[in-house]
Amino acid sequence: MWGINYRMSEEKYLKLLDKAIAQFPPERGRGERFEMPKPVSSISGNRTTLHNSKEICDRLKRDKNHLLKYLAGELATSGTIDRDHIIFQGKFDNRAIEQLIERYVKEFVLCPICHQPDTKITRKKRIYFLVCEACGASSSIRGYSV
Repeated sequence: MWGINYRMSEEKYLKLLDKAIAQFPPERGRGERFEMPKPVSSISGNRTTLHNSKEICDRLKRDKNHLLKYLAGELATSGTIDRDHIIFQGKFDNRAIEQLIERYVKEFVLCPICHQPDTKITRKKRIYFLVCEACGASSSIRGYSV
C-alpha cells in the first residue's frame, strides 16, 4: 500500500490470532436464560422468614450478609441469619420481598452493559466495582458495603 511488501506466514498469523483471542474474557452464560429462584417466605407472629435465602444467594453468587443488609434496609427493619434462613422483624408480603430481590439483582448482580449475571464484586481502594466476566465491563457500585 505504501511501498511496504510485508508477507506474514500463515503460522505466524494463526499464533497472533490465538494470542488476541486469549485476551478476551471467557464466554459465559450465552444462550442460557438467567432465572432467579422465587423467594419463599412465611409470617409467624411478628416475624417474616425468608426460607430459601441460601438458594437465592448461591444462584446470585453473593454474600448472604449483603443480601440481608440490603433487604433489611429497604424494608426499614432489622433482620438476622439463622442457618439457611433470613428472619425479619415485622410482617412482609412475599411479593414485596420478591420485588426487592429483583431490584437487588439489577443493582448488584446483572451487568449494566450486557445484562448477563456473570459478575463479581471487587474493591479498588475504597470503591467497589461490579466486574462482568462475560463482556469485561467494570462499573462502580454506589452504596455497597459488607
